[in-house]
Amino acid sequence: MHNSYLVIPEFLAPDETEALLARSRELLDKFSLQDHPLTRFTTTDDNHVGDDYFLTSGDKIRYFLEEDAIDERGNLTREKQKAVNKIGHALHQLDPVFRRATLQNDKLRGLVRDLRFHHDPVALQSMVITKQPQIGGEVPEHNDSTFLYTSPPSALGFWIALEQCTRENGALSFLPRSHLTAPIAKRFVRLPSGGTGFEQLLDPNHASTSTGDYVLEECNPGDLVLIHGSVLHKSERNTSAKTRFAYTFHMIESPPYAVYDDKNWLQPTEAMPFSRILDTPNQIVREIGA
Repeated sequence: MHNSYLVIPEFLAPDETEALLARSRELLDKFSLQDHPLTRFTTTDDNHVGDDYFLTSGDKIRYFLEEDAIDERGNLTREKQKAVNKIGHALHQLDPVFRRATLQNDKLRGLVRDLRFHHDPVALQSMVITKQPQIGGEVPEHNDSTFLYTSPPSALGFWIALEQCTRENGALSFLPRSHLTAPIAKRFVRLPSGGTGFEQLLDPNHASTSTGDYVLEECNPGDLVLIHGSVLHKSERNTSAKTRFAYTFHMIESPPYAVYDDKNWLQPTEAMPFSRILDTPNQIVREIGA
């Protein structure tokens, strides 16, 4: 992970990838609009989703809609399967197909062990991101530790392509080695008054910025992208006629090696604590991407 991200081709076998894709489509087919609050998912700083449906989704499987899938009267502009932005956030624990690919995956556990990025990692925030045709929204430049903050920062993303990911349908782009030059300047938190917002960690007028050229990483189904929590990345709007399904989840360090506090939007529950990955912790870890 010299560039602060790493593409591992064909990490999942074709049958494993197809099982996740088929299950994703099955979940969309079964998704009920009855009693759904029509929560839309947006990643802009001024209007990030923060209602109860979102804030209490850490131990559930819920559905978040594309901004352009609902008109000004609150009606869907397309069939429900083509209106969902993402499914989250406890697929890795609650759904047997996704659990098998995550918590019960020996190959993944071996990779985590060999990486030695964490002493005792726990998994959280699993999602299927659909990137719908024509309306699959742009995700602006960001780093994952802003949204899953620990002290010290320890987030590591696992992003698995379930379909072909191209320039046209919104493949990921990265700013290589930006984890060394772009500090975590803010964090996404639960606000005391309710909802969510951003807490500044650095003076925005003095926070350093990264320069350089983004690298587009087109992926094939089954490819895994490891994403350092501090690397800047983004994806463009899906302007094609094809979806761009991906399965993603994150790992963070657990105490006493890092602190994940109650300001974070996603919180473990007594019934569903964050899931440990390794049977025994790594005694030695290494700095990734230095």
